[in-house]
Amino acid sequence: MALLEVKNLKVDYPLRGSWFSKKRFLHAVDNVSFAIEQGETLGLVGESGCGKSTLAKALVRLEKPSAGTISIDNVDIASLQGKALRKARKDFQMVFQDPYGSLNPRLSIKSALEEVLMLHTCLDSAGRLQRMQELMNMVGLNPELINRYPHQFSGGQRQRIGIARALAAEPKLLIADEPVSALDVSVQASIINLLQELQKTTRIALLFIAHDLAVVEHISSRIMVMYLGRVLEIAPAGELCSRVLHPYTAALISAVPTLEKRHSQRIKLSGDVPSPLAPPGGCAFHPRCPFATEQCRKERPELREIAPGRFTACFHASENRDFSC
Repeated sequence: MALLEVKNLKVDYPLRGSWFSKKRFLHAVDNVSFAIEQGETLGLVGESGCGKSTLAKALVRLEKPSAGTISIDNVDIASLQGKALRKARKDFQMVFQDPYGSLNPRLSIKSALEEVLMLHTCLDSAGRLQRMQELMNMVGLNPELINRYPHQFSGGQRQRIGIARALAAEPKLLIADEPVSALDVSVQASIINLLQELQKTTRIALLFIAHDLAVVEHISSRIMVMYLGRVLEIAPAGELCSRVLHPYTAALISAVPTLEKRHSQRIKLSGDVPSPLAPPGGCAFHPRCPFATEQCRKERPELREIAPGRFTACFHASENRDFSC
């Protein structure tokens, strides 16, 4: 049984219109299903605006799902409200993209960590202090700095504090929403290595979201590809990049710069990403897909298992076809 199971999840935003116009919705997350095992890292990639961050916020109930289920250890958190939801938050936490805006500038690091411990644990004052010192050591920071404020730390250090705060309640699931995109390249590797080391020691499940496929491949055991609110492909990290079963994934991989890659190997997609306010009929990718047929324009392909552990939403995908070739 998977630790996290997401089934047919939808997040819709109502659009403003005139009194007499038909009510319309923006489908930010459209019928998404996937699972994460304990101790596993699932990477999530896709272009800006594809719904990655909305999905992350829905998983931690910062956005209310419009439909579907989100089960952690067989508890559907999508249906929880009030006190039950606050109690369940101990099991899932999030690391945000912006290390500068995710910490309260008026709270010292001690106060920020203690706030979580008081809410989700039964530790006394001495126990909380000991736990805070352990957390600072876990993320590679000197516990003696605990009384300082966020502005006294660098961006990388602030992200380490954000990770410590997320781990304070010992959650089962950690969602990292582009945790290194706002950091210098020199700092990104240290944060990724920290997450990998923490996962080994805590056996926490990790959903790692990024737009950089090379980074996601490095940290993830499986990768999920999103486009316009829908999942187009799920595969083991090594297999996804060596044998591609969806044309959109092939285009993403071809855009990753390598020393061996020639300029002619870049797959250039025609047109722009369709507006989520007016998504195309059929397959959402068909206006930009070089393999699109009349069936793609009229029918929406569902995510299906092509090979063991390989899922794709493409009418033309097969176990023996590689779209990257």
